[in-house]
Amino acid sequence: MNPKDFRNSEAGKVIRAKTGYWAFIPARLPPAVNWSEPLVKVLSEAERELSKLATLSSSYPFPRILIQSFVRREAVLSSRIEGTRASLVDLYNYEASQLSFLEEGSDVNEVFNYVRALDYGLARLKELPVSLRLIREIDAKLMEGVRGGKLTPGELRRSQNWIGPAGSTLEAATYVPPPVDDMKDALSDLEKFIHTDTEIPPLARAAMIHYQFEAIHPFLDGNGRIGRLLIMLLLYEWQLLPQPLLNLSAYFEHYRQEYYDRLLGVSQRGKWEEWLMFFFRGMGTQAQDSIVRMTRLQNIRAEFDAIVQTDRNPTRMAAVIDFLFARPILTNRQLASGLNIPFKTAGQYIEKLVQAGILRETTGYARNRIFRADQILRIVEGK
Repeated sequence: MNPKDFRNSEAGKVIRAKTGYWAFIPARLPPAVNWSEPLVKVLSEAERELSKLATLSSSYPFPRILIQSFVRREAVLSSRIEGTRASLVDLYNYEASQLSFLEEGSDVNEVFNYVRALDYGLARLKELPVSLRLIREIDAKLMEGVRGGKLTPGELRRSQNWIGPAGSTLEAATYVPPPVDDMKDALSDLEKFIHTDTEIPPLARAAMIHYQFEAIHPFLDGNGRIGRLLIMLLLYEWQLLPQPLLNLSAYFEHYRQEYYDRLLGVSQRGKWEEWLMFFFRGMGTQAQDSIVRMTRLQNIRAEFDAIVQTDRNPTRMAAVIDFLFARPILTNRQLASGLNIPFKTAGQYIEKLVQAGILRETTGYARNRIFRADQILRIVEGK
């Protein structure tokens, strides 16, 4: 790491570690931010769009059903930023088939672990606030049985890590986070900031916390995914969103290089305003995106209502169709288990939906067949 690249002392300080390499220690939060008129405007727009999404989520006919699809899309996109190639279809097929023969560390396994980690974190918030303890627990879930799983998952690093091109050394790295002792102090300060009441707008706090976590880089692996997962947990804990129906990683993935550049720009040149502007735009854009997707899904559900009303058991058919919005790729067994109905009954309902053109079989097998609701999947997965 070249210390001359880090030109703003207010952003943090560059130190020479005992073994001779250079490392960066970010300054404590909060930073001094120039709340210019353009920055305030973008923040206001993001807050307005997020408020619209929260309102729609609260009044939506079946928000809890949609959570699974939005969480899985976020898992795919956040993991893709780190180089995985698994798609949303791959993830649904993996869950439907229970492909236990997949090698540990496969891309889809990593994405599935992200789903487990986010689900775990959201459930854990009922007992434990966002904290270092919760973050460590989530990291353990994220890294279990995947690449990096042997790098002390759930434990803070006890050695130095760094960020740079593939094959780069510690000395040639683009960025070197704080050495272990300084890392612990920085994490303690970050946790205090998370729990301190402040007049800083919540979206700005979330952006600051995300940057600070990435700058500290407290784990040997999984820091990017945990940092993005942390944003969702904060939005939920602070009651900015009643359900995790936002895919901020879609924006970060689309503008991946700018995402990296904005984070590094804070460390190197104290470019907080540029990072906040980027973050707020992402929030506003993805809130709008979620609203569009949810509205289109609601319209499709209304179209399917004709099938519900003509069925001999409309209540059960409604439950079956609603299940598709959570699992647009599914098996007979998943439907039976999810709705607690007999296996044979689940098969009969699936056949009705195949005949109606809502589902199609994708394997060509006589047994262990997998079905897909293309209309729903196109909206959930769509770019």
